[in-house]
Amino acid sequence: MGFDKMDKHNVEFIGNNHIATNISTPLVFNAFEKSDDEKIANIQIHFQKIMEELGLDISDDSLSGTPYRVAKMYVKELFYGLNPKNKPKLSTFDNKYGYKKMLIEQNITLDSSCEHHFLPITGFAHVAYIPEDKVIGLSKLNRLVDYYAHRPQVQERLCLQILNDLQEVLKTKSVIVMIQAKHLCVSSRGIKDKSSFTTSLEYGGKFEEEVCRNGFLNAINYKLK
Repeated sequence: MGFDKMDKHNVEFIGNNHIATNISTPLVFNAFEKSDDEKIANIQIHFQKIMEELGLDISDDSLSGTPYRVAKMYVKELFYGLNPKNKPKLSTFDNKYGYKKMLIEQNITLDSSCEHHFLPITGFAHVAYIPEDKVIGLSKLNRLVDYYAHRPQVQERLCLQILNDLQEVLKTKSVIVMIQAKHLCVSSRGIKDKSSFTTSLEYGGKFEEEVCRNGFLNAINYKLK
């Protein structure tokens, strides 16, 4: 049964207001029972149907391979972060130096997809933590951002997922995550605003203190207006 007018309105309202029940990506219980190859084969069939409904000639040389390419891209590239088996191993080390100040990894390139329209989200993430007993390899911060970004996302949730994982693995609440990104669902549809971008900020521990938080903001040359 299709949506009636009220249902369609409710779906648009919920999507535009980013209502969510928790910070976990919504997944069905059997999300990973099928292999990647099975998923690619099924998505290929369905995407070909979408193209045909749009009136495209799937027999044309330029379009004939598109359903497979899109299906493979979804499973292996854009949304590889849905599968827990692809999560990077977050190796930590003892803080033998006794380093207790802020450590920042900034301008981490971010490529994600809006879960409401499956359009690109592009920008940068800035991540910092104040170590206690453990430190983490710098590249692991980039890999963690990339992993959670490569799934259908909401920017606020993405911030929280990165934050919570780092707090858990580093055994400290003193973590801060900022994301600044452009959303093509804003710039290429709807209001079609080409210049705006979205900033989200999540933090805990010592970053609850304004002085510490401002130290992070100043370090990444971010000025609150």
